[in-house]
Amino acid sequence: MGIAHEVSVAAGHALQGLRAGAEKLVWHELARDLEPRIEVRSVAFEANAALPISCTADGVGAPPPLIFQGVPESARSLLMLCEDPDAPLRKPFVHWLVYGIPSSAESLDAQSQHDFVLGENSRSENAFAPASPPPGHGVHHYHFQVFALHTTLDLTPGSEREVAVAAMKGHVVAWGELVGTYERE
Repeated sequence: MGIAHEVSVAAGHALQGLRAGAEKLVWHELARDLEPRIEVRSVAFEANAALPISCTADGVGAPPPLIFQGVPESARSLLMLCEDPDAPLRKPFVHWLVYGIPSSAESLDAQSQHDFVLGENSRSENAFAPASPPPGHGVHHYHFQVFALHTTLDLTPGSEREVAVAAMKGHVVAWGELVGTYERE
């Protein structure tokens, strides 16, 4: 490890108290009054446990495979959003936004994401942004949130988080999440 790593770790420690905050996650805005009904899980990691290296910038940077069950019959479509509320930003960092998922779908992964519509992540890319917290910033939590909607959203490819949230208002019938963690020293 060289001086660049030492500088980035020092910066991470300096920013440790600065975090967007879990209260700014989308589910707080759109589904606060709904109990999570959709079960979201992965074969790659357990709930509230570390993401596999393959899902991080230290690995190949692939999105984890997600499985969701318990989508209500009234749902017409699904939207999946992964946010990191521990990012040293004003809003959670968007890692993955996928919409246009039919309500009959039961999973999402690196391959199937291309069958649906990819929104813009916080790096201004229509793709999965792998976990890459600042070294020394502490544990980051990655919230893979699945929302069931009673409508199909009319969003163009590459829509941003704020556009998707505005379109979802009043249409969420159920939701669920899976949280993974990652830390860089």
